Amino acid sequence: MALSIYTTAQIRQIDADTIQLEGILSAELMQRAAFGLFERIKTHITADKSILVLAGPGNNGGDALVLSRLMLEAGFRLRCILLSGNKQLSKDCALNAEKLQALYPSSFVLKAGPEDLEKEPQTDFIIDGLFGSGLNRALEGNFARIVHWLNKQKAIRISIDLPSGLYGENNRTNIRENIVHSDLVLGIQFPRLAFVLPENEDYIKEWELSSLNFHPQAIGRQEVHYSLVEQTDFRAILRNRKKFSHKGHYGHGLLIAGSAGMSGAAILAGRAALRAGLGLLNIRVPSAVYTCVQTAIPEAMVSIDPVSENSFSSLENLDTDSFTAIAIGPGLGTGQNQTQALKALLQQTKLPLVIDADGLNILAGEPALLKLLTPGSILSPHPKEFDRLAGKSTCGYERLEKARAIAIKHQICLILKGHYSCSIFPDGSCHFNNTGNAGMATAGSGDVLSGILLSLLAQGYSPAQTCLLGVYLHGLSGDLALKEQSEESLMAGDLIQHLGQAFKHIKGQL
Repeated sequence: MALSIYTTAQIRQIDADTIQLEGILSAELMQRAAFGLFERIKTHITADKSILVLAGPGNNGGDALVLSRLMLEAGFRLRCILLSGNKQLSKDCALNAEKLQALYPSSFVLKAGPEDLEKEPQTDFIIDGLFGSGLNRALEGNFARIVHWLNKQKAIRISIDLPSGLYGENNRTNIRENIVHSDLVLGIQFPRLAFVLPENEDYIKEWELSSLNFHPQAIGRQEVHYSLVEQTDFRAILRNRKKFSHKGHYGHGLLIAGSAGMSGAAILAGRAALRAGLGLLNIRVPSAVYTCVQTAIPEAMVSIDPVSENSFSSLENLDTDSFTAIAIGPGLGTGQNQTQALKALLQQTKLPLVIDADGLNILAGEPALLKLLTPGSILSPHPKEFDRLAGKSTCGYERLEKARAIAIKHQICLILKGHYSCSIFPDGSCHFNNTGNAGMATAGSGDVLSGILLSLLAQGYSPAQTCLLGVYLHGLSGDLALKEQSEESLMAGDLIQHLGQAFKHIKGQL
């Protein structure tokens, strides 16, 4: 099942509804959260290590206090400092401060300030429980000083819920130097949107989830706008081939790609399309790259543009109604010929299209063409391509919101490529992918994805299924290839070579 990602406001409501539905005190839910955190902490810290816990004045601090008590009871070598500043402690934080003070007075410092931290000896681990997702303003003053001190320490930093100072969603206006740089974040029950946005990479090196067990009915009351897909989501989607099937059962795709000096993009996309299961592939190329493409992909049919030797310029001799899906863009170029021909294609076909690379750059220069897109079409931009299309964004959250607006307005699917590539659907829902690695940041990787998307769409997968399965396969192929390569040495062709293993992996055959 996909992991649901809820906003800070939704989590607050789930928390309140769980308390109401179960008839428990908020302190009992805090205890439950701390038990879940403790189970995760034990997998990272052994009892012989020195640990400093920093607790804030709110409920995140309360979680840290209960966690400290559980760890001390288990024999961990721990010191907890409550850093309240001039803020009043939340009710549950105050309650657990009293308990910790009564039970372990020698291991607890009550209401200290940033100046007290300078006297602390070096420690192996620091658990950051200052502020969680309830934070609604940037840290300043003494709390900013605490964060600066914390970030200078050599200890491994583990944050509860979120790195202190980081908002759960939009950090566009945050003060970035006042955010904890965490080696590990222990999210509570659900991932936060901040975990999967690129602007937060410096603050979240790794993240895991601890259990809390909110009431199912409390969770069910919330609408899911964001999710993180997992492998089990695809076993039901992936289709098995029938024994008596033939190539005609697996789609006929048209790939419009390549220009003089850019044959590689067409070759990579074409090979990926066939490796991803496409029955028939026709590649439309200018004559300048015909020999290269036909030689590299003998399994494909190649048609030559009858007008221009160097670029895509005409749909002449192409019956677009004979195809089950069309992809356009890799290595295409962005001249007047390509622009007019793309416009003609959009006016002529009623098929959902896969548009990538220079196809996107043409749309950015001619935004009126977006109105011609068939509903369900798939655009797959990397960040710069999307910024050309929608205007420059200052952060991933802003880019995500713009992409949602475009997907809803034009009723299309939009894949924002990145470490957690996000598939955005016409209803505005956002689905983050959890496969892939930094080695895939290499020339041609996007062309491979274009071919995979064309293949799946042509085979009859819905646009939404195509996006989710295509992005997952693409990333998984990269992860499998990385077992034989390094991040530095990974090439786009390696992804194609490992697509077969990726399919087997999803089926549970590896």
